[in-house]
Amino acid sequence: MNRTAGILLPITSLPSKYGIGCFSKSAYDFIDWLKKAGQCYWQILPLVPTSYGDSPYQSFSTYAGNPYFISLEALIEEGVLTEEECDGADFGSDPKEVDYEKLYQARYLLLRKAYERSQIAQNPEYLKFVEENSWWLKDYGLFMAVKERFQGKPWTEWAEDIRLRWDFAMDYYRREQYFEIEFHQYLQYQFYKQWMKLKTYANENGIRIVGDIPIYVALDSADTWACPELFQLDSNNVPIAVAGCPPDGFSATGQLWGNPLYRWEYHESTGFQWWMKRLDYCFRLYDVVRIDHFRGFDQYYSIPFGAESAVNGTWEQGPGIRLFNRMREVLGHREVIAEDLGYVTDSVRKLVADSGFPGMKVLEFAFDSRDTGCANDYLPHNYIENCVAYTGTHDNETLAGWFNSITKEELDLARNYLCDEYTPKKYLYRSFISLVMRSCACLCIIPMQDYLGYDNSARMNRPSTVGTNWKWRLTEEELSQELQKEIYETARRYGRLGWQAE
Repeated sequence: MNRTAGILLPITSLPSKYGIGCFSKSAYDFIDWLKKAGQCYWQILPLVPTSYGDSPYQSFSTYAGNPYFISLEALIEEGVLTEEECDGADFGSDPKEVDYEKLYQARYLLLRKAYERSQIAQNPEYLKFVEENSWWLKDYGLFMAVKERFQGKPWTEWAEDIRLRWDFAMDYYRREQYFEIEFHQYLQYQFYKQWMKLKTYANENGIRIVGDIPIYVALDSADTWACPELFQLDSNNVPIAVAGCPPDGFSATGQLWGNPLYRWEYHESTGFQWWMKRLDYCFRLYDVVRIDHFRGFDQYYSIPFGAESAVNGTWEQGPGIRLFNRMREVLGHREVIAEDLGYVTDSVRKLVADSGFPGMKVLEFAFDSRDTGCANDYLPHNYIENCVAYTGTHDNETLAGWFNSITKEELDLARNYLCDEYTPKKYLYRSFISLVMRSCACLCIIPMQDYLGYDNSARMNRPSTVGTNWKWRLTEEELSQELQKEIYETARRYGRLGWQAE
């Protein structure tokens, strides 16, 4: 296997003219930039629509795409929007931060204008898209339309007839909300068309896309509403138990995520049919799929619904290797990255090994003063080839922010490991990147913020917080030729040019 490298940068963080990164020319320019920087992979976060909190890990659908990513420039070229309309919208004044409130107010008005002018019902490509994706799109379009009909309330608070999907109510709302449903289907058509064009361009230029699939779906989602039998819900479709993480050294009360848990016995009785569809669709969108919270397939943490914290949860058995054996039977060999972070037990290690998927190694976890032994899995000398090495992920501090926040003992551990007592703190990020890149890991992926040496003001997410996350953006000036050359030389120095070295 070739030694390769990639960059982690969410679509939202791309430079763009209209408030948020999207599938505009800037995305194509970034692919060109990645190629010249000697990179082989571009890792993104989930492409799904976001709900309250703006997190791509709490979405209205596991299949739908985020309408914010639709390029307004492309709609101008189609003639369904004008440049004056887009330029006149208020998306916020800071080019380095997404203003989600203004984005929500302004972008959907423009997208609705585009839909109303599109005559989409007469477009044969649209009709073909709707037919081919009806197995998820039909429920999603109705879900979004009815959600608007009930002023955005979660489906658990809708009128009983539509909440429980009674036949007459389904027919009624499909008629009443016909054009709202068509609007949301139109958005999905535009998203899919634009994304697949961008992905094709990336692949043609030697860049492979690493996508991200959350293990759980949101309670307030078309998936849970349309298929309650898949989840641990009672006869009124109210959750029995929800997902989270137990208390640990970072949180005395654990993490209460609130996602519905799967009825794994039911899934297995169907040959994991829903999971096979979900994974197959992901592999249409991405070249490599990173499965979030992989340990949940071994054992998952179950918290009684209504609990105020995660303290009283229990560990329950997941499907284990049976799910991934079935995946190979149905889908053949596919490339997966197992997000095996957190508290890793021997049974989780065995599941990752049995799956054959590369796990993840995060350098920031290597110098914890509570685990100073040389056997720490995250120290680069302990990496195996079949792993993907990171300096940090979207959930971590940036490198610069991290070593400004760790204890003196931990910083001394890191400097001792680097054999570097003298490099000024503000330049140490380069030493840490080099440390990861020269490891034996088959693939190294570095967040863009770390290549730029940015502090925690550029951090993407602080778990268990709401309102300050998923906002950081790049400007075109930051994607300089100087940075590009530096990244290229780092990849070349450690034999990670991959296909470009051939």
